[in-house]
Amino acid sequence: MRDPIVIIGGGLAGMATALALAEAGEKPVLLETRRRLGGRATSFVDRRTGQVLDNCQHVLMGGCTNLIDFYDRLGVASMIRWHRTLTWTSGNGVFERVTPSWLPAPAHLAPAFGRLRLYDAAARRAIRRGVWRILRLGRSGRVAWQDRTFAEFLATCDQPADVVRRFWNTIVVSACNLPVERVAADAALKVFQEGFLANRFAAALGVPTVPLDDLYAAAPAVIEGAGGVVRSGVAARAIAYDGNRVSGVVTNEGLVKAYAVVAAVPFDRLDKLVSDTLRAADPRLQPLGRFEVSPIIAAHLVFETPIMEMPHLVLVDHDFDWIFEKGRTGAGGQHIQLVKSAADAWIDEPETTITQRAVADVHRAFPAARGREPVGTRVIKEKRATFACTPEIGVHRPRTTASGVGGVPNLFLAGDWCDTGWPATMEGAVRSGYAAAAALSDGCAGVIEDAPIAPVARWLGL
Repeated sequence: MRDPIVIIGGGLAGMATALALAEAGEKPVLLETRRRLGGRATSFVDRRTGQVLDNCQHVLMGGCTNLIDFYDRLGVASMIRWHRTLTWTSGNGVFERVTPSWLPAPAHLAPAFGRLRLYDAAARRAIRRGVWRILRLGRSGRVAWQDRTFAEFLATCDQPADVVRRFWNTIVVSACNLPVERVAADAALKVFQEGFLANRFAAALGVPTVPLDDLYAAAPAVIEGAGGVVRSGVAARAIAYDGNRVSGVVTNEGLVKAYAVVAAVPFDRLDKLVSDTLRAADPRLQPLGRFEVSPIIAAHLVFETPIMEMPHLVLVDHDFDWIFEKGRTGAGGQHIQLVKSAADAWIDEPETTITQRAVADVHRAFPAARGREPVGTRVIKEKRATFACTPEIGVHRPRTTASGVGGVPNLFLAGDWCDTGWPATMEGAVRSGYAAAAALSDGCAGVIEDAPIAPVARWLGL
């Protein structure tokens, strides 16, 4: 009997690979350093308050077909609450709801965005101009923009600087964890084309209703119930390579022999697992040092009395990007979380400074809360939250398999940083895992198709 397929990393990519292989009749072995699966999507007990806090708010959109499928397979789809309405504010207690109309996609959001008082008439005209250009460019047209930034694309659409900052960047920085000046244009274009325009459900926002650890708590039992093996607390030290093929994974508990290895870890972690000999043998491994990261900061605040009624709030003209309602406390208070994406400029700031900015944003958004201070605070810095999806890195994002590049044939790569066609997202991570599983087993269905494009959107060129 041959050695098993060994998967390094219990994040979304690793879990997706393991579950897909197990369901196809394989006996994969999943190695995870931590005691829990979930990778960067994790929770912890705050020693200050005793609350369970997520390291950062994780959300998905209606167009995330593979992530939705993965949650279905795990049996946790009911733990995701879907929201068709997004509430926006630029402060002073003025809240505007963006809800799809009865119109078919891509016009379903036009009435709501067209009424936003956040933007004056000239700004709304500029936004319509930009959206029309994105729609008519089509998905095939994105390819021509993969080596340029989204800011460069917007410049061709005659977008005023104020509109770029207050509208386009508001969406892009949250979706891609990079500002428009840095993010690859094709990644941002994908967000608008397939995340807003493709169909009526694409822009729906899915938010977990439980802590992230609870969301993935069932994963080990589900994977093992399907025939896989989960070994938590086992740290990979190196990928064993015999000069032709990888032969296993060296761990803190010894060598785990492997028929094939799926490295489902971030690029910087993988860089430490490969020898110089293995790196030289596989072109996919040689650009690992070129990848950069983009941080995210979350500020948790607890108030004695409720602050917000809506489940979440998009912030314009604020320091933070979003506020999420995280639930009521036992004493009748409320826990909220503010999120700052692409937080490079803040990463070295002390917690007190970031907390002050968070409280100031709450007061700016909710004037009735002015004068009220939080009774509990916690700032979480995810310094390596995602890879930076810049124009320069696109050509270096590796394929799952060595096919066509002359690499090591039984080494497979998975992770959101791989060549998934998506920016740094949970959807991209799951897609890479499904792709790796399909490359290893004919019984795997592979990557789930994108959500259907609405007929009118297709007719207009999407």
